Amino acid sequence: MTVDAELLNIILTIDNLDDLNHFFEDLFTPAEINDIALRWKLLKDLHKGMAQRKIADKYGISLCKITRGSRILKKKDSIMLKILNAQQQDKRLSASVDHSSNLS
Repeated sequence: MTVDAELLNIILTIDNLDDLNHFFEDLFTPAEINDIALRWKLLKDLHKGMAQRKIADKYGISLCKITRGSRILKKKDSIMLKILNAQQQDKRLSASVDHSSNLS
């Protein structure tokens, strides 16, 4: 299954966070938005190295959902892994800059 190319292109054109939020609220139900947000949170926790059982307890979800996320991050060509790695690198750089400016 692939996402509709027209929909992806529309999402790419939305450059305002409030507009994107409203677009998602119009397109998805509250439950669907919560599912997407939960998936993102568990992927971030997995990426940080948190144990699957701890994630299951933290969010009250099954290990099956977490295992799917784990498989996503193990794929060599995973875009999600690339995004999380880049985000982690950005945070490290920000922390480094903040730390060095505090030394001044």
